[in-house]
Amino acid sequence: MELGQIGWLLAGTIGPAFLVSFLTCFVVRRQAVRWGLLDQPNHRKVHVTPTPLGGGIAVWAGVVSVLALSVGGISLLDRDQLAQWLPTFLAPHIDGVRYRALDVAVLLGGATALMLLGLADDRRGLNWKLRLAVQFAVSALVVIRQGWTLTAFIPIPLLTTALSVLWIAALINSFNMLDNMDGLSAGVAAIASAMLAVFLLFPAVGSTTAPQLFVAGLLLVLVGSLLGFLMHNRPPARLFMGDAGSYFVGFIVGAATLMATYTGYNSNDQHAILAPLCVMAVPFYDMLSVMWIRWRQGRSVFEADKCHFSHRLVDLGMSKPQAVLTIYLTTATCGLAALLLRRVDMLGAAIILLLVGCVLLLIHLLESAARRTREQ
Repeated sequence: MELGQIGWLLAGTIGPAFLVSFLTCFVVRRQAVRWGLLDQPNHRKVHVTPTPLGGGIAVWAGVVSVLALSVGGISLLDRDQLAQWLPTFLAPHIDGVRYRALDVAVLLGGATALMLLGLADDRRGLNWKLRLAVQFAVSALVVIRQGWTLTAFIPIPLLTTALSVLWIAALINSFNMLDNMDGLSAGVAAIASAMLAVFLLFPAVGSTTAPQLFVAGLLLVLVGSLLGFLMHNRPPARLFMGDAGSYFVGFIVGAATLMATYTGYNSNDQHAILAPLCVMAVPFYDMLSVMWIRWRQGRSVFEADKCHFSHRLVDLGMSKPQAVLTIYLTTATCGLAALLLRRVDMLGAAIILLLVGCVLLLIHLLESAARRTREQ
C-alpha cells in the first residue's frame, strides 16, 4: 500500500473511533455511580481510591458506531455515488464490504452480548461458571453460524471448530485477566491489534495474498476506540474498562483473527498461521502462568488475586508504570517477530518461535529469581 492510502485508511478507522470512545468516556465517568459502576479497592486490587467502571461501554460505542455507520452506509447507498466519494483505492472494495455486512452484524451482535454480560458482572458479580458458559455459547454460535475457523490445516472439521471456539474464549479470559493495572489490558490489545492489522495489510513481496483491508480496517477501528479509552485509563486512571470492556475486546480480537487469511494450502509460507499466536503470546503467558500458580497453591484457577504478570514485575522492584511499559514492549517484540513469518522459510519461522519463547522464558526466570529471594 502507498503512503497516501495508509493515511486515508487510518483517518477513516482510528480517527472516528478514537473520537467517539474518548467523548463517551466523559459521559460514563459522570454517570458511573448512578449506574452502579464503581470499583471499590480491596486486598487483591492495586488501586487505592474508588474508580468508575464502564470504560468498556465507551470502547463498545467507538467500535459499533463506526462499523455500523460505515458498513451500513456502504450497503444502503448507491454504489456509483459511493465510488465517487470514496478514495480511488477503496472503491473496488464496495461489493466486498456489502458481501460481508452480515459478518459485521453477527460480530457486533456477539460482541454486544458479551459486553452486556461483562456489564452485569461489573455491577453485581456473576458466578464464573455462568460467565464461561455464556462466553463459550456465544463463541460457538458465531463460529458455527459464520464458519469462522482457525487456519490449522487439520482435516477434521469438528476439531477445528472446537479449537476455534476455545481460541475466542481463551482470548476473552486472557484480556480479562490482564486487566489489573492502569492502561495494561487496553494498551496490550491496541498493540496486538495494530500488529495484526500491519500483518494483514502488508503481505510479503511476491506473495499471492492481497492486502486484507476488511479485517485490517476492523482491527484499526478497535485500535482507535482503545486509544480513546486509554486517554482516561492512563495512570492515574480516571476510568476502568471493567469486564464489559475486556470481554468485548477479547471477542473482537479473537473473531477477527479467525476471519483473516494468513496463508494458503499450496503456499510456501504455511507457518504464517502462527502469527496470531505470536502476537497474543503475552496475554496467553499471563493467563496460563496465573492459572498454574493458583493450581500449584491449591486454589481455584478462577480465584482473583495479585499474582499476575504485572504484579510479579512490580515484585521485582518496578513501579506500576514501568511494569506496564515492560509488558507493552514484550507484546511489541512478539508482534514484530510475527510480522517476519511471511518473509522467512520454515527454518526462519522456527527461529522466530524460539525467539518469542526465549523472551517469555527470560521473563519467567527473572520472576522466579525474585520469588525465591522473597521466600528466603
